[in-house]
Formats: sequence, C-alpha cells, structure tokens
Amino acid sequence: MDKPIMAKATAVWLVDNTTLSFKQIADFCGLHELEVQGIADGDVAAGVKGFDPIANNQLTQDEIDAAEGDPARKLKLKFNPAAVGEEKRRGPRYTPLSKRQDRPNAILWLVKFHPELTDGQIAKLVGTTKPTIQSIRERTHWNISSMEPIDPVALGLCKQTELDAVVQKAAAKKAAAGEVMSDDERRKLVSTEQSLSMDTEPKIPTAIEGLETFTLGGSDDRKKDETPDADSFFNLPDDDGDEDDDDK
Repeated sequence: MDKPIMAKATAVWLVDNTTLSFKQIADFCGLHELEVQGIADGDVAAGVKGFDPIANNQLTQDEIDAAEGDPARKLKLKFNPAAVGEEKRRGPRYTPLSKRQDRPNAILWLVKFHPELTDGQIAKLVGTTKPTIQSIRERTHWNISSMEPIDPVALGLCKQTELDAVVQKAAAKKAAAGEVMSDDERRKLVSTEQSLSMDTEPKIPTAIEGLETFTLGGSDDRKKDETPDADSFFNLPDDDGDEDDDDK
C-alpha cells in the first residue's frame, strides 16, 4: 500500500492541521503540488471533510513533526500489518452490464482479424474468459450463427491504444520466433497510424506474374513490316492487260 486511503481528504486535513509544504503533502497523497495549493486556496476539494491520518493509523505525530522540521523529508506511510497481502487481484477487466452482450462479437472480430493474439491477450483486452474464446474459435458457441465480427474499439470495450499495444507485442513475438509474415499479416500487426500512413502499391496476381509485358498484337516492328501498300490492298488489275484487250 503506497498511498493513504481517501488521499484528497487526507490532504485537506494535512493542509489545515500541519505546516507541511505543498510538495510534501502532494508526494504523500499522490496528488499534484498545484492541486494541494488549490486545496489551500479553497478552489479544490471544496466541502470535503478532512480525514485524520493519525487517528486512522496511517501516520504518526512524530513523523509529521520530523517532516515539518525538514522540508526535504518525505512522509512515510505507517506500516499496517493488516494491509499485507491485500494487493488488488489481477484478472479480466470489468465490463459494464450494458456492454457484456457485445463481447462475443468483439471476440469474433479479434479471432478473425488478429488470429496471432493468444486467448490470454484477448481475455484481458475485452474482459472475458478463455473457454468463451475457445468456443468462438472452434465455432461451437451457442449463439455463433447470429454473431457478427465488430471492432471492440467501436463497441467501447477497449481503447485503440490498448489494441495497438497488444498487436505490437504479437508482432515482436513473431519476429523473435523468426516467422515470415505475409503483407496482409504485416498490416494487421502495425498500429492504426502506421497502417494509414503506408503506401498502397498495386500488385499483380501470382497467376499472371511475368506476363505484364505480353501483348496479343505482337511487336511494333512486325506491324511496320507487314503494312500493305495501296495496290495490294485494293487488288487492282494491271493496265497492260486492259490495253491488250482493246487491241483485239
């Protein structure tokens, strides 16, 4: 436990009952120095009742006296044996009830467009469980027929920065493993800003690769050589033959 409980109310009490500097109070309560100054001026935490840290076993009077005599000294939170082992439990993030029905669609989107993400990463990203993710991967979920992939950022289940951080981590893991990624996979594993800044290059399908210079009409030199003259085109008879007929 690094900070006192009810930090702002504790800061109000320290401002009103001690001669500690704003910086000392701010460091102890986890606030900004200007915020503590605002408390002293009455602009911040107006109407907040002070919370006595001595009576609530968070500070001792001797600690306060020592800090008042030395402005460079930092207040130390009193050790509380009852608080040992009470760290916040780590697990899937909390999802509001109004958005829980959208989680399967978000999972389907992540499984479809980011198959490189592990079940644990998806679980932390949208606040779900691994069995649910596995059932959607294997398409055995009871509602799979009516589900559609929807971006979890658009649903408000996570932030774009959080999604980018996860895919960047997946990209680093793939690069460390020496796996070769296709162009489509590489675009998926970069952040949104990087993907939008990429140049789109037209590509020739592999089925006709190497035939981009092929033409059905042949070369231009051949066309020039085979250009017919006017006589051969109209197939006109010779004048000598007509003269012979007239003499007869």
